[in-house]
Amino acid sequence: MIGIIKYQAGNLASVANALDRLGAEYFISDDPEELEKADAIIFPGVGHAAAAMDDLRAKDLDIWLKNTKKPVLGICLGMQLLFESSEEGDCKTLGIIPGRLKKFDSSKAKVPHMGWNQFDPLKEHPLIHGIDNKQFLYYVHGYYAPTNEYTLASCKYIRDFAAVVSKDNFMGVQFHPEKSGQVGSLLLQNFLHMVKGRQQNGSQK
Repeated sequence: MIGIIKYQAGNLASVANALDRLGAEYFISDDPEELEKADAIIFPGVGHAAAAMDDLRAKDLDIWLKNTKKPVLGICLGMQLLFESSEEGDCKTLGIIPGRLKKFDSSKAKVPHMGWNQFDPLKEHPLIHGIDNKQFLYYVHGYYAPTNEYTLASCKYIRDFAAVVSKDNFMGVQFHPEKSGQVGSLLLQNFLHMVKGRQQNGSQK
Protein backbone atom coordinates (compact mmCIF):
# COMPACT_ATOMS: atom_id res chain seq x y z
CA MET A 1 0.00 0.00 0.00
CA ILE A 2 1.37 3.39 -1.06
CA GLY A 3 0.79 6.46 1.08
CA ILE A 4 0.55 9.76 -0.82
CA ILE A 5 1.38 12.76 1.35
CA LYS A 6 -1.39 15.34 1.36
CA TYR A 7 -0.24 18.90 1.93
CA GLN A 8 -0.66 22.38 0.50
CA ALA A 9 1.67 21.82 -2.45
CA GLY A 10 0.62 18.31 -3.38
CA ASN A 11 -0.38 17.49 -6.94
CA LEU A 12 -2.58 14.68 -5.72
CA ALA A 13 -5.11 13.95 -8.45
CA SER A 14 -2.67 13.24 -11.28
CA VAL A 15 -0.48 11.06 -9.03
CA ALA A 16 -3.51 9.11 -7.85
CA ASN A 17 -4.70 8.67 -11.43
CA ALA A 18 -1.28 7.35 -12.46
CA LEU A 19 -1.36 4.78 -9.66
CA ASP A 20 -4.91 3.83 -10.65
CA ARG A 21 -3.66 3.11 -14.17
CA LEU A 22 -0.99 0.83 -12.71
CA GLY A 23 -3.47 -0.96 -10.47
CA ALA A 24 -1.60 0.09 -7.33
CA GLU A 25 -3.29 0.35 -3.96
CA TYR A 26 -2.83 3.69 -2.24
CA PHE A 27 -4.30 6.16 0.20
CA ILE A 28 -3.89 9.93 0.65
CA SER A 29 -3.19 11.36 4.08
CA ASP A 30 -1.62 14.24 5.98
CA ASP A 31 -1.49 12.27 9.25
CA PRO A 32 1.93 10.84 10.20
CA GLU A 33 0.32 8.02 12.18
CA GLU A 34 -1.75 7.02 9.16
CA LEU A 35 1.24 7.29 6.80
CA GLU A 36 3.18 5.00 9.14
CA LYS A 37 0.87 2.18 7.99
CA ALA A 38 2.00 2.54 4.35
CA ASP A 39 4.63 0.32 2.75
CA ALA A 40 6.11 3.28 0.88
CA ILE A 41 5.50 6.97 0.38
CA ILE A 42 5.00 9.23 -2.64
CA PHE A 43 5.78 12.87 -1.84
CA PRO A 44 4.32 14.97 -4.69
CA GLY A 45 4.65 18.70 -5.03
CA VAL A 46 3.95 21.80 -7.09
CA GLY A 47 4.17 25.39 -5.92
CA HIS A 48 6.32 27.47 -3.58
CA ALA A 49 9.02 25.85 -1.44
CA ALA A 50 8.64 28.08 1.64
CA ALA A 51 4.86 27.74 1.73
CA ALA A 52 5.14 23.99 1.29
CA MET A 53 7.62 23.69 4.17
CA ASP A 54 5.35 25.79 6.41
CA ASP A 55 2.48 23.39 5.75
CA LEU A 56 4.64 20.31 6.35
CA ARG A 57 5.87 21.75 9.65
CA ALA A 58 2.33 22.63 10.76
CA LYS A 59 1.39 18.95 10.42
CA ASP A 60 4.69 17.55 11.79
CA LEU A 61 5.18 15.90 8.43
CA ASP A 62 8.69 17.35 8.14
CA ILE A 63 9.87 15.48 11.24
CA TRP A 64 8.14 12.29 10.17
CA LEU A 65 9.64 12.42 6.68
CA LYS A 66 13.17 12.98 7.95
CA ASN A 67 12.92 9.94 10.23
CA THR A 68 11.03 7.41 8.14
CA LYS A 69 12.83 4.32 6.87
CA LYS A 70 10.15 3.62 4.27
CA PRO A 71 10.95 4.09 0.56
CA VAL A 72 10.06 7.69 -0.34
CA LEU A 73 9.66 9.03 -3.88
CA GLY A 74 9.64 12.82 -4.14
CA ILE A 75 8.16 14.32 -7.31
CA CYS A 76 9.08 17.81 -8.61
CA LEU A 77 8.85 20.11 -5.55
CA GLY A 78 8.71 16.96 -3.43
CA MET A 79 12.17 16.07 -4.73
CA GLN A 80 13.46 19.61 -4.21
CA LEU A 81 12.33 19.67 -0.59
CA LEU A 82 14.61 16.70 0.12
CA PHE A 83 17.56 19.09 -0.21
CA GLU A 84 18.90 21.43 2.50
CA SER A 85 17.57 24.81 1.43
CA SER A 86 16.07 26.82 -1.42
CA GLU A 87 16.47 30.29 -2.84
CA GLU A 88 12.69 30.24 -3.25
CA GLY A 89 11.60 32.10 -0.13
CA ASP A 90 15.14 31.67 1.23
CA CYS A 91 13.96 28.71 3.27
CA LYS A 92 15.39 25.67 4.96
CA THR A 93 14.03 22.45 3.52
CA LEU A 94 14.24 18.87 4.84
CA GLY A 95 18.02 18.52 4.75
CA ILE A 96 18.10 14.89 3.67
CA ILE A 97 20.26 15.47 0.58
CA PRO A 98 23.02 18.11 0.60
CA GLY A 99 22.61 21.13 -1.65
CA ARG A 100 20.67 24.37 -2.15
CA LEU A 101 17.99 24.92 -4.79
CA LYS A 102 18.72 27.83 -7.11
CA LYS A 103 16.63 29.75 -9.63
CA PHE A 104 17.32 29.39 -13.33
CA ASP A 105 18.87 32.47 -14.95
CA SER A 106 15.98 33.99 -16.92
CA SER A 107 18.41 36.16 -18.90
CA LYS A 108 19.65 33.01 -20.67
CA ALA A 109 16.38 31.20 -21.46
CA LYS A 110 12.71 31.17 -20.63
CA VAL A 111 11.92 30.39 -17.00
CA PRO A 112 10.30 28.18 -15.83
CA HIS A 113 11.74 25.21 -17.66
CA MET A 114 8.53 23.76 -19.04
CA GLY A 115 7.92 20.89 -21.41
CA TRP A 116 9.54 17.70 -22.61
CA ASN A 117 13.21 17.02 -22.03
CA GLN A 118 15.52 14.05 -21.63
CA PHE A 119 17.92 13.04 -18.90
CA ASP A 120 21.37 11.47 -18.89
CA PRO A 121 21.71 8.47 -16.55
CA LEU A 122 24.86 8.76 -14.43
CA LYS A 123 24.44 5.65 -12.27
CA GLU A 124 22.51 2.42 -12.47
CA HIS A 125 19.56 2.24 -10.11
CA PRO A 126 16.33 0.18 -10.04
CA LEU A 127 14.23 3.37 -10.15
CA ILE A 128 15.43 4.29 -13.64
CA HIS A 129 15.83 0.77 -15.02
CA GLY A 130 14.87 0.72 -18.70
CA ILE A 131 15.01 4.52 -19.11
CA ASP A 132 17.79 6.14 -21.12
CA ASN A 133 18.75 9.46 -22.69
CA LYS A 134 16.50 8.92 -25.73
CA GLN A 135 13.22 9.14 -23.83
CA PHE A 136 11.40 12.36 -22.96
CA LEU A 137 9.84 13.35 -19.66
CA TYR A 138 7.68 16.30 -18.68
CA TYR A 139 9.26 19.08 -16.59
CA VAL A 140 7.78 22.24 -15.03
CA HIS A 141 10.10 24.11 -12.65
CA GLY A 142 11.78 27.47 -12.15
CA TYR A 143 14.29 26.25 -9.56
CA TYR A 144 16.80 23.44 -9.92
CA ALA A 145 18.73 21.09 -7.68
CA PRO A 146 22.52 20.85 -8.04
CA THR A 147 24.13 17.66 -9.23
CA ASN A 148 26.17 15.85 -6.60
CA GLU A 149 27.13 12.36 -5.47
CA TYR A 150 23.46 11.45 -4.96
CA THR A 151 22.45 12.32 -8.55
CA LEU A 152 21.31 9.29 -10.57
CA ALA A 153 20.55 11.26 -13.74
CA SER A 154 21.08 14.83 -14.88
CA CYS A 155 19.19 17.06 -17.28
CA LYS A 156 20.36 20.16 -19.14
CA TYR A 157 18.36 23.39 -19.36
CA ILE A 158 20.52 26.52 -19.19
CA ARG A 159 22.83 24.36 -17.06
CA ASP A 160 23.07 20.79 -15.79
CA PHE A 161 20.81 19.96 -12.86
CA ALA A 162 19.70 16.89 -10.93
CA ALA A 163 16.83 15.09 -12.67
CA VAL A 164 16.82 11.96 -10.49
CA VAL A 165 18.36 11.58 -7.03
CA SER A 166 18.71 8.84 -4.44
CA LYS A 167 20.08 8.69 -0.91
CA ASP A 168 19.37 5.75 1.37
CA ASN A 169 15.59 5.14 1.24
CA PHE A 170 14.88 8.54 -0.35
CA MET A 171 14.47 8.99 -4.10
CA GLY A 172 13.34 11.96 -6.12
CA VAL A 173 12.58 13.04 -9.68
CA GLN A 174 12.44 16.62 -10.95
CA PHE A 175 10.04 15.79 -13.77
CA HIS A 176 6.43 14.63 -13.42
CA PRO A 177 6.28 10.87 -14.11
CA GLU A 178 2.50 10.98 -13.75
CA LYS A 179 2.40 13.34 -16.76
CA SER A 180 5.15 11.68 -18.78
CA GLY A 181 3.22 8.97 -20.60
CA GLN A 182 4.63 5.47 -20.95
CA VAL A 183 8.13 6.29 -19.73
CA GLY A 184 6.74 7.97 -16.61
CA SER A 185 4.56 4.94 -15.94
CA LEU A 186 7.67 2.77 -16.24
CA LEU A 187 9.44 4.79 -13.55
CA LEU A 188 6.46 4.54 -11.20
CA GLN A 189 6.25 0.81 -11.92
CA ASN A 190 9.96 0.51 -11.08
CA PHE A 191 9.26 2.18 -7.74
CA LEU A 192 6.39 -0.21 -7.04
CA HIS A 193 8.64 -3.18 -7.88
CA MET A 194 11.26 -1.90 -5.45
CA VAL A 195 8.62 -1.65 -2.72
CA LYS A 196 7.34 -5.15 -3.45
CA GLY A 197 10.86 -6.56 -3.38
CA ARG A 198 11.51 -4.90 -0.05
CA GLN A 199 8.33 -6.44 1.40
CA GLN A 200 9.32 -9.88 0.14
CA ASN A 201 12.71 -9.50 1.82
CA GLY A 202 10.93 -8.83 5.10
CA SER A 203 12.52 -5.43 5.62
CA GLN A 204 9.33 -3.38 5.84
CA LYS A 205 9.06 -1.45 9.11
